Amino acid sequence: MANHFNNKVVWITGASSGIGEALAYALSAAGAKLILSSRRLPELERVKQGCSVPGQVQLLPLDLSDTDSLQDKTIEAIKCFGGIDIMVHNGGVTQRSLVIDTEIEVHRRLMELDYFSYVVLTKALLPHFIEKRAGHFVVTSSVMGKIGTPMRSAYAAAKHALHGFFDCLRAEVTADNIKVTILTPGYIRTNISLYAVTNKPYGLGKPSENIENGLPADRAAKQIMKAIKGGKFEAYVGKFSSERIGLWLNRLLPSVLTRIAPRLVPK
Repeated sequence: MANHFNNKVVWITGASSGIGEALAYALSAAGAKLILSSRRLPELERVKQGCSVPGQVQLLPLDLSDTDSLQDKTIEAIKCFGGIDIMVHNGGVTQRSLVIDTEIEVHRRLMELDYFSYVVLTKALLPHFIEKRAGHFVVTSSVMGKIGTPMRSAYAAAKHALHGFFDCLRAEVTADNIKVTILTPGYIRTNISLYAVTNKPYGLGKPSENIENGLPADRAAKQIMKAIKGGKFEAYVGKFSSERIGLWLNRLLPSVLTRIAPRLVPK
């Protein structure tokens, strides 16, 4: 594992917590050079100091909702180490509310953060990958990018959109030796549910029981690195759980999944 990532330059968005933070530690230990991005510079500094080789870590604060800034941020990222080998799209937010209660502004916010920012960054970085005829886009989607359950309409819509875009991109750039891996994490033990967008002004503000019982983020990072090394088109990340069963049902027996979906409300 270590040899594959040694001296590779990896840019991670959403790197200040959760999966992004755990992946930063694991990749640093494997010898990668890192560019870490999120809005919170103090948290990025903390993550940098927790890496095995802080001297091989560059910080690039950015706001994914400010899509007009992302072209310039990509130029800055390339300059950090003179090139980028792997782009890990990982930033974003989740959502918890019924369709009837979800304001259209919530849908727009989720699409801007969880979909359009990924598209803008990808289009900004793609010429660099094409020029060097190598590169790897790693996209953090979700099980909700493949199935639908109550309370997740805006989030699922944005994640479903990622699959469509990046599947098309893969078909276009495979001949240029550019890889695309879409990750479909299940419940991972992070603080993402604390900041879930709801129909209330300040979000959910409490941990989700399912998230609390999920796969630890450091173990998720190991699964992700294995998927990247293997050049997987798509990879489930998480425990063997009802979510993985849901993915199978969606493919093989979608009518069964539809009947049980109302019982899959996040706790």
